[in-house]
Amino acid sequence: MFTCIKCGFCCRNIGSIPELAEFHTGDGICIYLSDDNLCDIYAIRPDICNVEKMYELTYKAIMSKSEYERRNMEGCKLLRSKNKEFFYGKI
Repeated sequence: MFTCIKCGFCCRNIGSIPELAEFHTGDGICIYLSDDNLCDIYAIRPDICNVEKMYELTYKAIMSKSEYERRNMEGCKLLRSKNKEFFYGKI
């Protein structure tokens, strides 16, 4: 299972995701991301924001669940590494 650490970086980087274009105002940050990095519409969030649901709907037919979870973790780590300064302050 994919474990989210609630850093908010995925929600701060939605600008290049066409399915989420209506969820930001041009800055790439989701309008439903709260100050505490939680989703204000979590219960009704889009499918693309739900890792488990996206696996079942789209990726189950093309890769194993462990491969899908591994790729999601890699993406998460990449976003965090690109945003270290924001997350940890000036380095």
